[in-house]
Amino acid sequence: MALLVQKYGGSSLADADRIKGVAGRIAAAQDDGHKIVAVVSAMGDSTDALLRLAQQVSDRPSARELDVLWSTGELVSCTLMAMALQSMGRRAISLSGAQAGIRTNMSFGNAMIADVEPARILAELDRGNIVIVAGFQGVTEAMDVTTLGRGASDTTAVALAAGLGAAVCEIYTDVTGIYTADPRLVPDARKLEEIGFEEMLELASYGAKMNPRSIELGMVYDVPIKIASSLGDEPGTLIHGGATMKPSVGEIRNRVRGIATDTNVAKITVLGVVDRPGIAASLFEPLANEGISVDIIVQNASVEGATDMTFTVKRTDLPHALEVVSTVATELGSRGVVSDADLAKISVVGTGMQDAPGYASTMFRTLADNGINIEMITTSEIRITCIVSKDRVADAATALHSRFQLEKPD
Repeated sequence: MALLVQKYGGSSLADADRIKGVAGRIAAAQDDGHKIVAVVSAMGDSTDALLRLAQQVSDRPSARELDVLWSTGELVSCTLMAMALQSMGRRAISLSGAQAGIRTNMSFGNAMIADVEPARILAELDRGNIVIVAGFQGVTEAMDVTTLGRGASDTTAVALAAGLGAAVCEIYTDVTGIYTADPRLVPDARKLEEIGFEEMLELASYGAKMNPRSIELGMVYDVPIKIASSLGDEPGTLIHGGATMKPSVGEIRNRVRGIATDTNVAKITVLGVVDRPGIAASLFEPLANEGISVDIIVQNASVEGATDMTFTVKRTDLPHALEVVSTVATELGSRGVVSDADLAKISVVGTGMQDAPGYASTMFRTLADNGINIEMITTSEIRITCIVSKDRVADAATALHSRFQLEKPD
């Protein structure tokens, strides 16, 4: 009897009827001879609703109390799922992240999994139970509840699959798989049958709707991840270590695997900073201490001993980031701080692009021909990213998808 770890997203659990539908899918997997561990997200948009409620009672709710509050959304889902399965005559039990053995550090709101202790899960499976685990959460050594960041039920599922030795982690959502671009922006986007961990990690990190940590865990522990729809039986996309592109036939499109977009982007520029050792550390250490992640960084050439420092953060972090940066900029004698919240990232991803000329120039020419200005550029071995105006990101994605002929099969 094989052990199967499944994960169901919030849209798949939005109401009682969908919960019952997912319960039927879980029961069918058990009938196929599998032991089932199912990780569930909060129902629909309930996490956002909990945040709004917190903001009604406190201007600045503490991170610890927010985590306790947020964790209740997944607890609702997992208890209701267990009830639905029990009403079908199945043995099922719900477990919180703590009960399931998810141990984390103390970074409230964005905790990292430190260890998985699956003894309770294994004991329940041996008793014949279907185990339903609340995703997105864990517990510290001090028994404080933590949450793992948005979309992190994927991470919970992959971590459990690794800890339990499952052959595959199945993630069910409201889409049928991984596409060459966001199909809401690019109607010609094509579903991929498979994709490698490295390419998927870049896509996820730069806008594809999957938690990057889950891909990292899958890659480290070699756990294949299947992405499919919970609303049908259409084959999904397999993310695994053995996925490679088919041999190139000389066309540039064959090395580009997909296009990622991200509209949660803002830019901050600190003007006229004295150009001396330690300035970058003085600017970015306070941001790190406040839990604000910085992405792209550009430092202009020094003119008369002064330079401008430009970097991007998440748009949702911009107000807090500006508070921190404005204080530091004053201490550094800067001429001021300016920001732009109407930006987006557009990335092309594909293994082997760095070793073949023409990809960057093709991307830049395509954007130029469509009148799309590039604000900033960053690259990796398998990715080229441009910062563009938010209101042009759909045009950019459509133009690049067409130019690299991603609508055509590999």
